[in-house]
Amino acid sequence: MYQRILVAIDGSETSEHAFASALQLARDNGAQLQPLYVIDNPLMPYNASGYDPTILRDACMQEGQRLLADALARMKHENVAGEPRIVDVAPIGEDIAERIRISADEFNADLLVLGTHGRRGFKRMVLGSVAERVVRGAHLPVLLVPSRQAQTTVAPTAKRGHADVAAAMYELRR
Repeated sequence: MYQRILVAIDGSETSEHAFASALQLARDNGAQLQPLYVIDNPLMPYNASGYDPTILRDACMQEGQRLLADALARMKHENVAGEPRIVDVAPIGEDIAERIRISADEFNADLLVLGTHGRRGFKRMVLGSVAERVVRGAHLPVLLVPSRQAQTTVAPTAKRGHADVAAAMYELRR
């Protein structure tokens, strides 16, 4: 069914659930998997006292390399082919959601897997939602995997699995 699956990871528990779902789907379908870590480079004035943008980027790069090494080890353990990737958000006019969509196009993904916190109301308005922005601009299927907390508030009696499509569809309808 799916041959090329891209999954965004960021080290959160939510992205861990998304990765586990994507890994299972890739294994079950014999698909290639590309875990993607996106480095966001917020614009800050360079004349700010003591500000060195390379310190933040280097820290993000180290975290991304650690996460991708773990993802690759898990992929090898499950005999799933693929190559993890780290990308940077373009400095002007691009956000994480756009970079994820561009990376999915570059990989020729036929499925995009994202974790979602399931925030609603004021929290979603203030914190924003990368997953929502990806879904709104995507031209390929997107599987949203809710966090464990969101799963218990969405449908506590539903049977849960790694790739719970019912919960993901609920998330898409919101």
